[in-house]
Amino acid sequence: MFIWLDWIAFALFTALVIGISIYASRKEETGEDYFLAGRKLTWGIIGFSLIAANISTEHFVGMAGRGFELGLAIASYEWMAAVTLVLVAFFFLPKFLQAGIYTMPEYLEYRYNTAARTVMTVFMMLAYVFVALATVLYSGALAIEAIFGISTPKGIWIIGLLAGIYTVYGGLKAVAWSEMLQCIMLLLGGLLVTVLGFQALGGVGVFFEQAGDKLHTVLPWDHPEMPWVAVFIGGLWIPNLFYWGLNQFITQRTLGARSLKEGQKGILLAALLKLLIPFIIVFPGIMAALLYPNKVAQPDQAYPILIRELVPVGVRGFMLAALMGAVMSTLAALLNSAATIFTVDLYQRHWKRGQASPRQLVTIGRLATTAFMIFGCLWAPVVAKTGSVFQYIQMFWGFISPGITAAFLFGLFSKRTPPEAAIGAMFLGIPVYGLLLWKLPEVAFLHHMMITFLVLAAFMLIVTKLRPLAEPPRLPNTPPISMETDPRLRWLGLGIVALTASLYLLFW
Repeated sequence: MFIWLDWIAFALFTALVIGISIYASRKEETGEDYFLAGRKLTWGIIGFSLIAANISTEHFVGMAGRGFELGLAIASYEWMAAVTLVLVAFFFLPKFLQAGIYTMPEYLEYRYNTAARTVMTVFMMLAYVFVALATVLYSGALAIEAIFGISTPKGIWIIGLLAGIYTVYGGLKAVAWSEMLQCIMLLLGGLLVTVLGFQALGGVGVFFEQAGDKLHTVLPWDHPEMPWVAVFIGGLWIPNLFYWGLNQFITQRTLGARSLKEGQKGILLAALLKLLIPFIIVFPGIMAALLYPNKVAQPDQAYPILIRELVPVGVRGFMLAALMGAVMSTLAALLNSAATIFTVDLYQRHWKRGQASPRQLVTIGRLATTAFMIFGCLWAPVVAKTGSVFQYIQMFWGFISPGITAAFLFGLFSKRTPPEAAIGAMFLGIPVYGLLLWKLPEVAFLHHMMITFLVLAAFMLIVTKLRPLAEPPRLPNTPPISMETDPRLRWLGLGIVALTASLYLLFW
């Protein structure tokens, strides 16, 4: 039940986010302004916006639900992501910023050809609309319905319209500013629920005593969902490298950095924050299993029910703002990235052939953002038929992530790999992964991803041996920003890796 104070708190925060975002982006006149925030993003905005773009109600609903059912082992998605971010900061980001690209598919054109760029562009747009956008909208509406009684169909359109307002107008700068504010809100909201959960159980010690096996992060090698082999040396690396290093939805923030050093500092800040996420999302899922096992009909209801039962009236407006902030930040990031890929990689590259004016690019970007928002809202109800929200999004990315990851890794580290190897791998990944899901349903889908990647890597090796490039391709080497780095950041990166290892040892 809401009281007037709840509604005021929610309305004020939402107005603050939209107002600041629109004001910060009021002079978006060129494509670089609209899609990359003029390449002026600083490390704090980059770090917080990376987390806000990543953490949404698919985590508060889906990951907490997996915590309710599986336990702390699901935290590997967060902790191994921290290690992946360190690799992205020092191995991937310098190469991409050196090339001065707007989008990740654009890099494939420089390294391979136009066809490789187009294939990735189409795959990414389809995945954004039918997997990512729809999942975020549905999970957000599901949480709002469970806690506040707003019907799921109505909630989908409310969320879509609110996020669309400032995304359509302001581009990446508006998205980044809103994400920074919303990230702070969602971290505070998650911390509040965790503290209330500890109080309801009788203290931290009681929680650790009662949680028992649910606090183990390392599960048997043949576990059907999170086998340790896949986590540390197998399939989890494929979605992690794809998501954090090659996915426009995430990398757009780092491509908009004012310098390489700012981008690396922002990524490392995000890595540190990723280490905290399980304590404010997975822990509450486990708490729901201890406190309300009979009230949670399906795992995805764990976090919403915990909020409904623990958060007092008068504070629920704060939690609604946190949840809405989580879903709106991710949704805005997805909309902006999908529009960027459409405008830069399809409209400008194929329809205008590089002749579009800066004003035309911004206009098309805004129209594309609006269209993607509408398509996402229409498709979102379909997600309800697929079971676990978190598992749905992780599993379906597997159709394209192994192929794209293989194409980029060979492109970055093999100078002789030809375009047909990359294009063939991106297409071949779909039937190989689908066949594994069909024929080996009892095997963890992370194993399916690794097997698919190994098959594609073998394919690309064979094609490279049979038809190597006569000369390595010449990539752009005129970065639009400073490429100066700070040697101390490498020590910070090593510290983050060591801290991650310590967490695994602590919760072995």
